[in-house]
Amino acid sequence: MFEQAFRNIDDTLRKEAGCGTELDYAEQTSWLLFLKYLDALEADKAAEAEMEGKTYTPILDEPYRWRVWAAPKNADGSIDHNRAISGDDLVDFVNHSLFPYLSGFTKRSEDSSSLAYKIGQIFGEIKNKIHSGFNLREIIDHVDELRFGSQTEKHELSMIYEEKIKRMGNAGRNGGEYYTPRPLIRAMVRVIDPQVGETVYDGACGSAGFHCESYEYMRAKPGLSVRDVETLKRRTFYGREKKSLAFCIAIMNMILHGIDSPNISRENTLAIQLADIQERDRHDVILANPPFGGKERAEVQENFPIRSGETAFLFLQHFIKILRAGGRAGVVIKNTFLSNTDNASVSLRKHLLESCNLHSILDCPGGTFQGAGVKTVVLFFEKGEPTRKIWYYQLDPGRNLGKTNPLNDNDLAEFVELQKTRADSDKSWSVDIKDIDTATCDLSGKNPNGNEEIIHRDPEAILDEIAVLDAEAAEILGNIRKCL
Repeated sequence: MFEQAFRNIDDTLRKEAGCGTELDYAEQTSWLLFLKYLDALEADKAAEAEMEGKTYTPILDEPYRWRVWAAPKNADGSIDHNRAISGDDLVDFVNHSLFPYLSGFTKRSEDSSSLAYKIGQIFGEIKNKIHSGFNLREIIDHVDELRFGSQTEKHELSMIYEEKIKRMGNAGRNGGEYYTPRPLIRAMVRVIDPQVGETVYDGACGSAGFHCESYEYMRAKPGLSVRDVETLKRRTFYGREKKSLAFCIAIMNMILHGIDSPNISRENTLAIQLADIQERDRHDVILANPPFGGKERAEVQENFPIRSGETAFLFLQHFIKILRAGGRAGVVIKNTFLSNTDNASVSLRKHLLESCNLHSILDCPGGTFQGAGVKTVVLFFEKGEPTRKIWYYQLDPGRNLGKTNPLNDNDLAEFVELQKTRADSDKSWSVDIKDIDTATCDLSGKNPNGNEEIIHRDPEAILDEIAVLDAEAAEILGNIRKCL
């Protein structure tokens, strides 16, 4: 039922001129799904309060509740189309009444961690792109078919929603910013092994894949108490997201997975002053795939001891700073970080090796990230002790990865198992810190077994990488012209 409802929603969105990509489909489905969920949540809280003899004050005023404007019901539970607005009246209400009211919560709510404030953040920048009121009515009717009543229903919905996010990620470079392959995330989570009672942080949430997979991993641990589950749902997962679309999707994705109170804020992580981070702000676990590329302004770069136009380098400094002593991290980064000779790369590698125990590096093959030509590695480190020995694993699934042959859990099973003891194999080896050049801190360890990866790349992947390099070259030329 759920899968067919989502398919019907996409079919209707394809009729809209303002919705031309999977990103648009995910965005428009997400805000409607969020309001539908919010209505169900408020109904549950009102029922709980009544059972306890208390009064519940809804977050939304009556005219803006889903059951009033979107889906007023007949006695038999069907939508009352005599009261449900449609056509131009519906679009006018959504654009000029509903969205302004919802976005106003950021001004009306003093608590930035509250659900009301998050509602204001979501609707402060996201826009309704469904211009036909008749299409909007049709989509609303399909969304209203979805139910959040049981954990089974939530789980099924979350799986379908994850598939939608995956399609969005495969749609192009912009969509790929929000999607990290779930098999890679699950492998990283298993290596880091987060425990109930620890806090997990992602400063570049995207679609909150790391949080959702970490929750599933921790929720499956045997012997959890009611208090443990409550801790997981409300006091475990924290993060930030800069972009409004990703923020909305992250919140919705976490809610569908069972994290009822996502502690995600809508802000630019890199704008936070590193000097202002105190012990109370730090976290036990960091799992993240920060965005690559030079996108930040000069004044943001000045916030960091090691300045760089590469946002991933800035994020890595932020992660080291916000990680608690003894804390553990798994961070995806471009493989060029291991060997680049520019001052920022060398300084950052030195800082990482001196302040953290960089114990493992996973070398991912081309095609791991569909739609992106860049190669990546995953850095696993613990804060508080300097690096003594680094264990490398060269991932080789034995086939070319791409959209038709994506990464799967079996591809990473050997890595996860060998990482427990950091044993040597045909694909893994160790390098002592004393064998690393102290001047360059070059970390591009070569497999001594001679298993150099041979990649027969898809033409599409090559074109994607050319586009990335062209964009970087254009930015460099633009900066040079500014200096002339």
